[in-house]
Order: sequence, then C-alpha cells, then structure tokens
Amino acid sequence: MRRNLTDVDSLKALAHPLRQQMFNRLNRFGPATSADLAAVFDADRGATSYHLRQLERYGFIEEDSELSAGRRRYWKAIPLDLRLPYASEDPEIAAAADAIGGQWMEQGTRELNAYLSDRESFGEFGEAAMHSFSSTSLTAEELIQFREEYVAFVSRWHRYPAEATDGARPITVLFNAFPTPS
Repeated sequence: MRRNLTDVDSLKALAHPLRQQMFNRLNRFGPATSADLAAVFDADRGATSYHLRQLERYGFIEEDSELSAGRRRYWKAIPLDLRLPYASEDPEIAAAADAIGGQWMEQGTRELNAYLSDRESFGEFGEAAMHSFSSTSLTAEELIQFREEYVAFVSRWHRYPAEATDGARPITVLFNAFPTPS
C-alpha cells in the first residue's frame, strides 16, 4: 500500500533512529515483542515499548493478534510503500524527510559494505547478487513513470518472512533515481 508521508508528525515519528531500526527489523524478520527488540538493539524495554507505541500511533506497525497472548504483545510491520516528500516547501517536513532518507541510505551503505567485506560467506546468494550503475536521460514525467514501474516491480517480489519460500533470506534492494548534478 502506497503511503505518501506528508505530515510532519508521521515523519518525525519515523525519523527517530531507534524507531527506524525497529521498523526495519519488523519488516525484514517478522513479528517481535518489545523485549525481543530491546535485546536486539541493547535498548531499555520501557523505551522500546514507548517507541513501538509511537510507530503504531502513526500507522507504521500494528499488533499481531495471532501471536499475542495476555501481556505478551507481538508487533508486525504494516505493508507499506513509503514515499518521502523531497519537494516540500515546509522546512520542518523537508528536514524530517531528509533525516529519514539519510537513514535509509546509511542503512543500505552499511549493509552493502558488510556484504562486500564478506561476500564469500554468502554462497549461492553472493553469486546471485548484482550491482549495477547506469544513467539515462528522461523528462520529469518519464522519471515518474520509471519510478512507478520500478516500485511495482519490487512490490511484486516483496514477501514477509512468514510468506517466504524455503531457502529464502532477507535481501536488501537499493534504488535511487535523481537528476545528475552538474
């Protein structure tokens, strides 16, 4: 489901570094409790619970009622195609969008560097991986069409851990399409 992040409160909620990490973890590895996430990120359980409630409040995650029991609440990511408003004239919205976009790029760069430093250990996945760099000349309208076709393509291949076929593992996909600076 496409979600244009245009309100400053939702952007700020997602821009918090720990919330971003928890949201990414839930997206990649499936449901978890606040205690699970606190252990993964070496964070305080109370703070982790607070940040999960904020992510829920702004519609990024929800309780997994099938796994939750009593006081033990499992959280899962809501399937979203998140879009950042890079062209906002509101400086607060632009700053929050820049912070999230920067976190996404840093995460991707960290993961790429970790993969490159140990690619032999990935076996058949290392052989199947690919890096590509290209450029083209497009009008603004063509760039929008290119972007939407790319998102539709990636969405067709998206699976949450519970839906994955045997032998599947999380795969990082990076995409940037922007005007080349002179």
